[in-house]
Amino acid sequence: MTSSTHSVTNQVPPLVEHDVFGGDAALAEAFARHIAPEVAEEATAELTALGRAAGSAEAQEWGTLANANPPVLRTHDRYGHRVDEVDFHPAWHHLLRRAVSAGLTDAWSRPGGHLRRAAGFLVWSQVEAGHGCPVSMTHSAVPALRAEPELARVWEPLLTSRRYDPGLRPAAGKAGVLAGMGMTEKQGGSDVRANTTRAEPLSEPGAYALTGHKWFCSAPMSDAFLVLAQAPGGLTCFLLPRVLPDGERNAFRIQRLKDKLGNRSNASAEVEFDGTTLAWRVGEEGRGVPTIIEMVGATRLDCVAGSAAIMRQAVAQAVHHAAHREAFGGKLIDKPLMRNVLADLALESEAATALTLRLAAASDAAAAGSAQERHLLRLAVPAAKYWVTKRCTPVAAEALECLGGNGYVEESGMPRLLRESPLNSIWEGSGNIQALDVLRALQREPGALNAFLAEVGRAAGADARLDAAIKELLTQMSDLDGIESRARRLVERLALVLQGALLVRYAPPAVADAFCASRLGGDWGGAFGTLPGGDLESVVERARPVNGM
Repeated sequence: MTSSTHSVTNQVPPLVEHDVFGGDAALAEAFARHIAPEVAEEATAELTALGRAAGSAEAQEWGTLANANPPVLRTHDRYGHRVDEVDFHPAWHHLLRRAVSAGLTDAWSRPGGHLRRAAGFLVWSQVEAGHGCPVSMTHSAVPALRAEPELARVWEPLLTSRRYDPGLRPAAGKAGVLAGMGMTEKQGGSDVRANTTRAEPLSEPGAYALTGHKWFCSAPMSDAFLVLAQAPGGLTCFLLPRVLPDGERNAFRIQRLKDKLGNRSNASAEVEFDGTTLAWRVGEEGRGVPTIIEMVGATRLDCVAGSAAIMRQAVAQAVHHAAHREAFGGKLIDKPLMRNVLADLALESEAATALTLRLAAASDAAAAGSAQERHLLRLAVPAAKYWVTKRCTPVAAEALECLGGNGYVEESGMPRLLRESPLNSIWEGSGNIQALDVLRALQREPGALNAFLAEVGRAAGADARLDAAIKELLTQMSDLDGIESRARRLVERLALVLQGALLVRYAPPAVADAFCASRLGGDWGGAFGTLPGGDLESVVERARPVNGM
């Protein structure tokens, strides 16, 4: 007679075969309110297809495999020739192919392009965050390249193509290309004006030879890179191709790949330019920072979207787990204290999503000529980048804890989310850089503050706690002299007030009330699960993903 000692009970089914877009009420509603009616049906259908692909078991397996099999550097071939190639697992290419075919490298060629792309980026990044790096930089290279119209004419159609065409070949013979970026150097970091890489003019107009080293070069197997170097006229932006038009490989020496905390699927490298590297000038000499900042602005918004994606995936997993797991005589989701934790997490996720899509809609309006929306972006993007990316790590950690010991095990996927969560707060300028950028905008561009106040003013009178927070914010900004040491606090309040205004205008009353009571009203313990009360059950239910399509 035998007895079973291993009966599997009370284990949560995997969250698979669900619509990541349509099952996210905050995202679907935000998209619907901002998208133009004439393209809404087409755009929603695209996102629904992408959301179902993102929720599939196949795509989730791609994400797991890409991270379990990180890229490998090959500096030389078997004969000793220098090749400087990085090999990726096939899952990486599956992820990129789907991202590119979904238009995530192109916000420039269709109506509502920034909004549609941001929503898609938020959906597809939930599968795997690392491949979002080349996707983001490829999309963001376009506005910087437009400073050099002849280069843009050649490269923009390839950057915005929906064809993923990997491999090092001349760009002219490819169906699509990817772009990377190399700004930071070991001696300067965010202080790019301290860069020492030199650019010497060649006989061909606009062509230069580069000599130097980049401490962080993202996605080194990209087809081209925007880099900064010191030209005779000062710090200048350049487009550096991996393969020259005649088929010869450019001198681009990959010294090593970074061993990172997270973002394991993506290659980040140190590279050397040995003086024979060919690059083409983008914009005027000495105007490198203003030129490349067009790329940085777009990638900063992707940092916000990427963090919102991690938050949403973490919260979805936590709510899904609690809805199925039983403890102490009932479902975890029905326990008042767990419900408070889940509701608190859901508020953070919904606020991040609402802000992301509002800024994406502003990007479309700014591209169409709206000065008001352009001013809003100038202040709101660095504020959102500061705050949303900062909130990502505590959300991921608390969501992991909701799964208990199961959440600490790699198979749950939660450790990967936690390792990934700090990256966007560092990439494209850490917290202090964003805070100082907000101060710069407040001091030099009065239109930015006016646009911000007009935006939050649309919610004035709807909630007394929001009104009080706006008044307090104005008091903080009444004297900007000597405010640098308090800049983080100021930027935090800017972001929270903007999130609160959006939720008061658009979210269900239970969501707006809980957010204003905790984040703006001060009746909050700081740690998740200390909400003062309210209709928390509906807040949690709104965040619950639906298994099945």
